Amino acid sequence: MNLEEKQYSDIKSFGEYLLTDFFLFLDVSEKTMATYRRALKQLFAFFHSNNITTPTYDDILLFKKNLEARNCKSATIALYLAATRRFFSWCEQKNIFQNVAVGVKAPKQERGHKRDFLGAKQLKLLLSTIKRETLEGKRNYAIMALMSVGGLRTIEVSRANVEDIRILGDFTVLYVQGKGRKDRTEFVKLPEPVLKAINEYLSERTSGGDALFVSTSNRNRNGRLTTRTISGIAKKAMRKAGFDSTRLSAHSLRHSAVTLSLLAGADLADVQAFARHSNITTTQIYSHTVDRVKSSCENMISDAIFS
Repeated sequence: MNLEEKQYSDIKSFGEYLLTDFFLFLDVSEKTMATYRRALKQLFAFFHSNNITTPTYDDILLFKKNLEARNCKSATIALYLAATRRFFSWCEQKNIFQNVAVGVKAPKQERGHKRDFLGAKQLKLLLSTIKRETLEGKRNYAIMALMSVGGLRTIEVSRANVEDIRILGDFTVLYVQGKGRKDRTEFVKLPEPVLKAINEYLSERTSGGDALFVSTSNRNRNGRLTTRTISGIAKKAMRKAGFDSTRLSAHSLRHSAVTLSLLAGADLADVQAFARHSNITTTQIYSHTVDRVKSSCENMISDAIFS
């Protein structure tokens, strides 16, 4: 029986079949698919608990308020509502249900970042605390140096392969497979200290296949490092260096690299290319922070009061 032949009398009874057909229709990445499944699972649980069989616009608003009442993050609510709108748009295209999610807006999200950044002196201290006598230490140092200078995301570090290190003219570069990308079309330059750290690690590694960074644990020895493990390596190093804050994470290294490049006077367009931002608006968020950091207002006031 094809989709058009099915009779969905109500969303509560036939939700499982609806979702199966909807997910077969979607042509998205595995990560996006997982987000849609998670979001619509919450939506249908809401329908079931409230005995909603024929959803209305007001029901979707109540779903939004339910998420807010559960203290879900604004970004999470925005993702869940995006999935909801996509689902009901598909329902309307298939003449199953009216698109009752049209016009339901996501909560306003604050501009700026939820992670802090480290300055050059702090990054130098951070790297100096990593002991490099062991293979694991050499690996961790190489990872932290690469992320601090190249601004890599954890997913880009995890996906990196040895063969992605290539010569490009006068430079040695690492081609990266970025967030939401299927190909390695973008690259970061590897300055001499970073390349040296990577080579020192690789020279002592006896196996590991294609992956650039692999596990040294007995549980997953020589397996490709996961994003979770990379995040843990960064967090542990930060704590050891004395930077123990919930607002500091592996992603803070990316923030640091982008912010330091702007503080050094790099052009906004150059930084956009370096950070691999698809939209320059994302890069401009960093520039607002940089402008504020450069401001000397506090020092001027302090001098006026205390001098």
